[in-house]
This record gives sequence, C-alpha cells and structure tokens, in this order.
Amino acid sequence: MADTLMATYRRLPVTFERGEGSWLWDAGGKRYLDALSGIAVCGLGHAHPAIRDAICEQAGLLLHTSNLYTVANQQNLADDLVRLSGMDKVFFANSGAEANEAAIKIARLFGHNQGIENPSIVVMENSFHGRTLATLSATGNRRVQAGFEPLVTGFLRAPYGDVESVRAVAHNAPNVVAVLVEPIQGEGGVNIPPAEYLNGLRDLCTDNGWLLMLDEIQTGMGRTGRMFAHQHNGILPDVMTLAKGLGNGVPIGACVARGTAAEVFTPGSHGTTFGGNPLACRVAQTVVSTIEKEDLSGRAAQLGEAILRGLREQLQGVAGVVDIRGRGLLIGIELRQACGDLVTRGLEAGLLINVTADNVVRLLPPLVLDDAQAAQLVSEASGLIRKFLQT
Repeated sequence: MADTLMATYRRLPVTFERGEGSWLWDAGGKRYLDALSGIAVCGLGHAHPAIRDAICEQAGLLLHTSNLYTVANQQNLADDLVRLSGMDKVFFANSGAEANEAAIKIARLFGHNQGIENPSIVVMENSFHGRTLATLSATGNRRVQAGFEPLVTGFLRAPYGDVESVRAVAHNAPNVVAVLVEPIQGEGGVNIPPAEYLNGLRDLCTDNGWLLMLDEIQTGMGRTGRMFAHQHNGILPDVMTLAKGLGNGVPIGACVARGTAAEVFTPGSHGTTFGGNPLACRVAQTVVSTIEKEDLSGRAAQLGEAILRGLREQLQGVAGVVDIRGRGLLIGIELRQACGDLVTRGLEAGLLINVTADNVVRLLPPLVLDDAQAAQLVSEASGLIRKFLQT
C-alpha cells in the first residue's frame, strides 16, 4: 500500500489504540508507561474522566461559531488564565507556534507604535519556538531552519542564561523592542538557567522599555511545579505564550499579555478562524480547574524531586552520565554520547521516552503519575541508560 502521508516524521513502529492515566496500549495489546505525555501535552494523562465528559457534553452543544461572535467558553477561560497569571488579556490560537506568532506580532506592532522602523527581538541560542517561518527564524537551531531560507529578519541571538550577553547585543542594536525566551529550554536539552536569569531579564526589559515575552508552551500548566514556570522567580512577563498542556490533547494555544502589550492588538490587526472555539476552550477550562482542584502543580514538584533523587541514586558513578537535571516533571539526563537509540530500546521495554539535543534523555510524564509508576520510571529509565552505556 502506498504511503499517502508526507515524510515529515521518522515514526516509531507502534500504533496506540487506547490509554488510561499514565498507560498506553498498542494495537497488539502491549502496555507502555508513558513518560512523554505526547511531548508535554497530556498532563492529565489519557482518557481522564473530566476531559472525556467535557468533550462529550460540549460536542452535543456547540463546536464552532467563529470569532465574529462572542464565545462564552473563551471568555471564561480567559478569566481563568488572567486570574492565575496576574496578567490582563488573552488571544487564543490553535497551537504553540501560533501563540508565538501572536507574541512576535505584538512586539513588532509595539515597536512600530513607538516609531521604530525595523523592530528587533532578542532570542536565545538553542531555543525552540515553532516551525512557522517566523517562529523557526526565532528558533536557535540550524537544523530546524535549514532549507527554509531566506529566514524572517528582526531576530538577534544571544547565549541562553547570560543576561549580560543580552545587554551587549542590545547595546549594538538600538531597535530592540523585546526579549523572547523559554524559562527552561525543553527541545534545547532541558537547559535550566541560573536562578536569577529571568529576574535579570525582567529588570533589563523594564529599564529599556522592552517587552519580556516568555514562551511557556512546554513549561506552563503545572509542568515545573508551579502553574507557570516564571512563578518560581516571582516575576511577571509582559507576554506569555501557552499551548501543549493547556488542552490535554485538544489543540489550543494562548498568548497572554499585560499592560501596554495587552492593548497593542485592535480589531483587524490579528485573528484566527478556529482559535478559541467552544470545544477547545471548554476542555482547557476543565484542564485548569482539574490542575487547581487536585493541586497537580504541587504534585509535579513533589514527584519531580523524587524522580530526580531516584535517578541520581541509580546512575551515580555511571561513566557516560554527564548531568541529571530538571524542575518538576520536566527532566533531562545528559549523556556523553548521542543516545537516540534509547527511544527504540525504551519502546521495546514498554517505556515511552524522548531524546533531544542528540544526547539528552527527556522525561515528561503526566502530572497524574502515581508513586508506583514514578518508581517504575526511575528503575526502567536507569536500567536502559546503564545497559546502553555498557554496550
């Protein structure tokens, strides 16, 4: 049979048919512990009863009307996100890339409103912001960009984790209007910046009248032990983007803004056909309420500490292990060598993991992971890594 799908993925040889909580079952009935959550999407796990009920009920009421009309679920979700973030207004899209596109457009328009002809945004090396032309241009990964030149201009790059490098870049570019940064780089290798990095960027942006824009697409919605990762630092961004865990598998993105940044868009300056439809927003409301009601952010913090501690104990002294780091349930195990084969080995063993930046095993289990599953994850991941490094 001819393959009618474009060859954009190197798919693994498995098809999943059903899931429950932190488990998935393939077409042959084999069970897998999901330590990837659809790449940080299914924070509530699979087939969560509250998500199931919200989808079924909303599907029986209304799926789509368009943004030509008021969407009550959209307003209610925006109210929740504003309350939780301390920010002012929200634009809803369909994905993280679209949320970042909205942020980039806010920054551009913010600059033009100040008479800056060619506004620039400082972005970071090893970052990942999406695969649209603007977001891949902002991304600090040449493999993502290769073949799609000419790239979108207006992005200046600085090393991640270094506030002074941002200051130096901006010193030579008077047209800077914003800084776009991930609180923790996920695709870049689970890179955690120095403790005061975000605070330093916040001060720098405030002093220069720039927008601080945080890409929380992977780190948001309880993943790091707080609802939003920047809350560990006690700061407020001017713009924050969300997606992934916000919809638990139903596509949705959000660009949240405050102050001047929240007032930049006016009718006609941005829009979307599907973004913020009744179904997606009803599901996202359910995600938010479930995380709050069950304190899944706190649970992520607790589980993350236990998993990190277990991994460090199991892999202590193992040659080839460079670092074990993480915050909440965003965890990376850096090895001294490329380790993409571990994904297939994990699949064979019934454990779903990911490798990013060539040599970092990335773990993104659901926030609903229980203690026994966490212990199993530590044991199986450690065993796979030890065996891999011995071969």
